[in-house]
Amino acid sequence: MISANDKVTPDLDSEQSAARTWFEQLRDLICAEFEAIEREAGSDARFAYTPWDRTDADGLPSGGGGVRGVMKGRVFEKVGVNVSTVGGALEGEFAKSIHGAGEDPRFFATGISLVAHMANPHVPAVHMNTRFLVTTRRWFGGGADLNPPLPVAEDTDDFHATLKAACDAHDPAHYPRFKQWADDYFYIPHRKVHRGVGGIFYDHLEGDFATNFAFTQDVGRAFLDAYPRIVRRRMAEPFTDADVAIQRAWRGRYAEFNLVYDRGTLFGLKTGGNIDAILMSLPPVATWE
Repeated sequence: MISANDKVTPDLDSEQSAARTWFEQLRDLICAEFEAIEREAGSDARFAYTPWDRTDADGLPSGGGGVRGVMKGRVFEKVGVNVSTVGGALEGEFAKSIHGAGEDPRFFATGISLVAHMANPHVPAVHMNTRFLVTTRRWFGGGADLNPPLPVAEDTDDFHATLKAACDAHDPAHYPRFKQWADDYFYIPHRKVHRGVGGIFYDHLEGDFATNFAFTQDVGRAFLDAYPRIVRRRMAEPFTDADVAIQRAWRGRYAEFNLVYDRGTLFGLKTGGNIDAILMSLPPVATWE
């Protein structure tokens, strides 16, 4: 598997290295499972991987990089799984908006980000992201949320139950808090609608590294448990042109959120990330009427 190991800043400490290694391992596990689903559907689609280097405001190499993985298949109309490990200094006023960077703009970030848009409207789209950031503080953040154009209670309940079990294994207070955080965050104010049926979202989870790292790993494992099961449950269901029309209109709302409100999109653009990797969350086909 292509790795970003040769593109990272050279002086990673043990915590930074452990987090980076896990996100790359999770990427490999997820991509292998998604490719297996394509095999089951009679498709030979596979991920294509493109390494990239972080650049500064002048377009020059500037600390780290990542790997963008994209697959377009029979089940996954478009899925991107990105990993990145970058470091440097945040610029100007933006630094003041990042936890712990107001007085010292130097930062380190490593993480995985995934968005899947599905060919069958009955298969929910999904987003998952987990990350480790270092400024003058050290914290984990991320989560996962389900985005069905045509919601099915069984799938919503399954997804939430799996995430709740992962949360409860660490702290019973995590799930209700992080579920509400997702409900609040993944909301489109100008449409007055939620982006999907929710999940969990957390940020600035700092304190004991081992405890928070273990929780973040279990969030990734929970996603890998729940989402492929839901895909397999729905991917062979018949659908109509009317279903596709609903899906494409819903995708328009999804694009609006990611371009207008999503903090990860802004962070990537402000820190010299790869444009194609940052915008891989956008759907392949959408409509506005």
